[in-house]
Amino acid sequence: MLAAFGSYACMYGFRKPFTAGAYADSAWGGGFKAWLVTAQVLGYTVSKFVGIRIIAEMKPERRAWMFLGLVGMAELALLLFAITPVPYNAAWLFFNGLALGMVFGLVLGFLEGRRLTEAFVAGLCASFILADGVTKSVGTLLLNHGIPERWMPFGAGLLFVLPLAGFVWMLRQIPAPSAADIAARSERSPMTHGDRLAVLRRHGVGLGLITLAYLLITVLRSIRADFAPEIWASLGTTGQPGVFTRSEIWVALGVVSINGLVCLVRDNRRAFFLALFLCMAGLGLVVLALSALNAGKMSPFAFMVVSGLGMYVPYVAVHTTIFERFIALTRERANIGYLMYLADAMGYLGYVAVMLGKRVWRADGDFLGFFTATSWVVVIASLLAFGCAGWLFARKFPTTAPKSS
Repeated sequence: MLAAFGSYACMYGFRKPFTAGAYADSAWGGGFKAWLVTAQVLGYTVSKFVGIRIIAEMKPERRAWMFLGLVGMAELALLLFAITPVPYNAAWLFFNGLALGMVFGLVLGFLEGRRLTEAFVAGLCASFILADGVTKSVGTLLLNHGIPERWMPFGAGLLFVLPLAGFVWMLRQIPAPSAADIAARSERSPMTHGDRLAVLRRHGVGLGLITLAYLLITVLRSIRADFAPEIWASLGTTGQPGVFTRSEIWVALGVVSINGLVCLVRDNRRAFFLALFLCMAGLGLVVLALSALNAGKMSPFAFMVVSGLGMYVPYVAVHTTIFERFIALTRERANIGYLMYLADAMGYLGYVAVMLGKRVWRADGDFLGFFTATSWVVVIASLLAFGCAGWLFARKFPTTAPKSS
């Protein structure tokens, strides 16, 4: 858990610090940051589509070296971002996202198919919740110490190089799943093209509904993550670098506790449906936060914590439990990396569409209004999608898992 948490948290040091900048002094005006975010997310999205095949087919012995190579490419892109004139430097954030988009699947491969996978992956997911705030704080501190906005992302990345190397070394020491793990959760193997098609033929509708909900939640949490400074400012909180970290610590603790403890449920069918219920309960928290903020009965800090917890519980449940227990329940020849990259590709494609649409609509400035309106749409549609998926799989697996596919 420590190896996964640390390695992925350090990766965020090469991805997210740039979002702490405003980039309002460029020739493109205050909206240039939205184009930078879109460029990186577009690269990340392309990487997810490429990763559907690469991660699904990845052999275990290649994971660590590929991780280090991809991060090195991402840091080089940040150096080129710093020395390339505006607005052409935005292209290097595309390549930064393209390199980093496959890192999650590499780390996930070390953790899946084990009796404690939920706990391990919850720790991994806590890293991107907490690291999102921490790396923004690092970026803000560098800016406050006079580092230019264009050089700040590269400088932040340098701070994470040595810790990253240490944690990746730790990842390489993780043993393969034991015989007891395989008996409880099924063996995880690289997938062929035929394996991938077979899973979709048998379970495509149910997986599609889960992916739809995941897509919508990805859009929402990405808006919250990439425009956190603007949302905090709309709520009346500015000039406090530590607020990003403090709020995300509470979110991470709640998400890890809720999703990680599902590993105590040994029955795969029961754990699968429990995870779907937790997804819907988390979305209910978002409804509570939105309603309380609108009524003036919730502070900005509490709103960001409760809404963050509500959207991250279902987002992380897909990573930790839903796909993990789906494979264990069905005994398909599959791995989480394949299912996650299908979902992530759709999720980030949706986010790119929202960002481009926002630029077309010229909805700059009112980030809180944009965030809350998007939240209501996402919550309602995701509740319906998760509910339909639960009904479909309950009919398909009314009692216990099949012994083989």
